[in-house]
Amino acid sequence: MRRALSYAFSLALLLPALASADPVVYKVDSDHSGIGFTVRHFVSNVPGRFKDFDGVIKYDAQNPAASSVSFTVQAASIDTDNGDRDDHLRGPEFFDVAKFPTLTFSSTSVKAVDADTLEVTGDLTMRGVTKKVTLPVEILGVMKGPRGEKAGFETTFKLDRKEYGVNWNRVLDNGGAILGDEVKVNISIEADRQAEQPAK
Repeated sequence: MRRALSYAFSLALLLPALASADPVVYKVDSDHSGIGFTVRHFVSNVPGRFKDFDGVIKYDAQNPAASSVSFTVQAASIDTDNGDRDDHLRGPEFFDVAKFPTLTFSSTSVKAVDADTLEVTGDLTMRGVTKKVTLPVEILGVMKGPRGEKAGFETTFKLDRKEYGVNWNRVLDNGGAILGDEVKVNISIEADRQAEQPAK
């Protein structure tokens, strides 16, 4: 009887340790990922993207609350397929990349909504301004590839550029403005599982 109680006690101590295993670490594969956006210009939605970015996702499928995300975008990599416009966007009236070279996101909490959706809350910093945002993230899947395990995630959200100090605009003589304030952002991520570090 004493031996059975001792075994049960040992198992009770072991189970929390097993449940709290470290999340799997994935590194963003920028060759198979993308950050796109659209903003209203007169009567159309003009698209753009950022070409240089990296990030790390720590994902725990069994305990999503233990997951985390960190992401960095190089502001100078903005690309709207128009050289003059891109130079303007890099300048002081927009991203001011000389003073603020990066856009960053660092999660503070992750919540599971359902089996395929997460709510990721964190600090988004752009042009030196940090705001707390909550992003709806779709889990696209996890699978084994020829070169290792991959995980896919996607989020689409909106932000007000003026909240981050991106204020440039021109008012038209007949009313209205050239640019809209709302920016629609889509981030689609494919990430590669990283090798586990040996225990010390």
